Amino acid sequence: MPKSALSLPAVEADPILVERMHSARRVCLSAATLIALLNLFAWLIPGLACSIPPGRHLMKADSALAALLCAIGLWLPGRRNSPWIRRLAPACAAAATLMAAAILLWQWFSLPVDIAALLPLRCSEPVASMTSQAAGRYIVLGLAVVLIRSRQPLAHYAADLLVFFLCFLVVVSASEYIFGTVRIFGLGAPTPASLETVICMALLMFACAFSRAEDGVFSIFLGHGIGGRIARALAPLVLIVPIAREALRARLIRSRFIPAHSTAILASITIMAAGVLLVVLAWYIHSMETEIRNLSLRDELTGLYNSRGFLLLAEQALRLARRSQLPFSVLYIDLDNLKQVNDAHGHAMGSSFLAETGQLLKATFRESDVMARIGGDEFVVVGYFSSVAVSIAAQRLETACAAKNASTAAPMPLSLSIGYVTAADNGNETLKELLAAADKAMYEEKRRRKVPAV
Repeated sequence: MPKSALSLPAVEADPILVERMHSARRVCLSAATLIALLNLFAWLIPGLACSIPPGRHLMKADSALAALLCAIGLWLPGRRNSPWIRRLAPACAAAATLMAAAILLWQWFSLPVDIAALLPLRCSEPVASMTSQAAGRYIVLGLAVVLIRSRQPLAHYAADLLVFFLCFLVVVSASEYIFGTVRIFGLGAPTPASLETVICMALLMFACAFSRAEDGVFSIFLGHGIGGRIARALAPLVLIVPIAREALRARLIRSRFIPAHSTAILASITIMAAGVLLVVLAWYIHSMETEIRNLSLRDELTGLYNSRGFLLLAEQALRLARRSQLPFSVLYIDLDNLKQVNDAHGHAMGSSFLAETGQLLKATFRESDVMARIGGDEFVVVGYFSSVAVSIAAQRLETACAAKNASTAAPMPLSLSIGYVTAADNGNETLKELLAAADKAMYEEKRRRKVPAV
């Protein structure tokens, strides 16, 4: 009989990031739909496109229509829509894909594609179809929209690959516009893509990526683990650094600060930028590893070390004490009557008593001392105490506990039983033996006090 096993999802999404992602997706789709509609209306309303200021270009009519169809294909699969409306989504995206593919084939075979005959516009500005590059982008975009909501595993992988490829194509288009049209880097080559086309395609690309972030490979950006945090931190750098590098290169060459054929300085700048990025990434990973290590070694309720963290650090402290010939003592603390507190006042009160005990230990002992909660109601402190110093520390803890009870009106007093032991000079006691001796001393103290059960 096969065994069933429960498994955690590969990426645990952060609910806050998921909600922000849905909001960003709606904003992108709304903006893309608005841009496509305005450009399409400009072509359909007679004479409106002729009033566009010189130097500005509309989206091509078929490009605007394809963008609008893809945006509709991303809007329709909403959960609130009826099933037959959701089935229109792949149909709209498929229509945009077929239109772009037909235009691409017509251009490859040099067939005339004159959409001006379908438009009421008649002015001096020629009406042309989308370029072959734009047609290729809309083919990829349409196929991605068709496959995004498919329930087949292979379709999911194909959708992720298409979105990746679409990102590449949009980055190429945006880079061409930045370096060619804006001309801030001395590169004045014209680009056939209008600003509206670049922005609309980028918005649709982000909408596709956000859609795949729910259950695809892009879900790594929504995780609150190490992978998600690194991905979100590096994404802006990955987009900005290459463009900044090329901008600097073009600026240096144009200003003749360095010869155009010299690459030594540019290579050095690239190496330094990569080195800085490496250091930042390493520091970020190290900080998260430290955080994870603390989470694995610390007790969540009290903030003290747990059993694993205590054994790791206490062994090191004991070895250092023997190597440096320092005194070493162990205190074993038991929170009295925790079971009775839980039974009479609930586990919330018991958890509060445990947290207060942790606060007392932190306030009483030094940061260099190893303080831990190693059991349900058992605490341990080890440090470089002499026999006199450990006795004073135990008394100081009892005084702090009494002051805590006097300052609060809790239904039951906080009571601690403390036992301690100091390692003999040049002794060979192990940490386990010292813990056992301190535990025994604690129980002797408990019996001596004979705390009554409440």
